[in-house]
This record gives sequence, C-alpha cells and structure tokens, in this order.
Amino acid sequence: MQVKLKLFDKSLPVPKYQTEKAAAIDLYSRVDMTLSPKMVTRVPLNVALEIPEDHFVLITARSSLYKKGLMMANGVGIGDADYCGDDDEYQAPLYNFTSQPVMVKKGERLVQIVVLPRPKVKIELVSKLGHSSRGGFGSTGK
Repeated sequence: MQVKLKLFDKSLPVPKYQTEKAAAIDLYSRVDMTLSPKMVTRVPLNVALEIPEDHFVLITARSSLYKKGLMMANGVGIGDADYCGDDDEYQAPLYNFTSQPVMVKKGERLVQIVVLPRPKVKIELVSKLGHSSRGGFGSTGK
C-alpha cells in the first residue's frame, strides 16, 4: 500500500516501523513542549498524510507513553482519508495525569499509526434484533 507523507520539519526522521515485525509506525513530536499537570495539550506530530481511498489511520499511544505520565486524551484517534491537505498536520492530544509538568522533546516518539481498510457498512433500521439479551453491558465479568 502506498501512503504519501509530508514532513513539516525535515530535520526530523521520516516515520518508520521500528522493527521488521512492528504493527505500527511511530510518529515524533515536532517541537519541545512542556505539558502542564492535569491538562490536555495537542502535540504536533510533523506529518500530513494522503492515504488510499476507503482506508483510515488509527492513532494510538506507544506502549511506553504512560511512563512519562502521559496518555492520549481521546484514547485513540482516527484520521479520515479526506484529512489530507498540505496543512493537515496530525496531532496527539496528550493528557498529563501527573501533578508535575512533563517535558516532551522534539523528535521524541509518542504515538503510533496503523493504516487500515475502512469497510463501508449499510445501516438497516429494525425494531427488534432477534437474539436473546446477555444481561447488559459488562455482564460476562460477574
């Protein structure tokens, strides 16, 4: 699959898979930033992407992000295929869950992306689904 990638700061590395069997591509912070405690800050990730039609970008935290006291404020992010303009820089909304400021350095790997197919579903509106209920949300953990 071919993905077009524009870098905003060409002094930073081109995002890549870090190992031969890695599932996702790491993205880097474009700037040095201090993230205030208990606040959400959007960190620019230095890329704009043009992905194939009927695909989307799944943006997730790197597994080590929590060690910095940070997490993605929205859990995961979605990049739609039409978010592909020259100024459409991907960003990570990061929440500092500590009581201290956290420094993010330019070039630091924070999040990762996977480009996935987007199957188009058709919605069929019904008044009954035809299966018995399981007992409610979270019922298998009783």
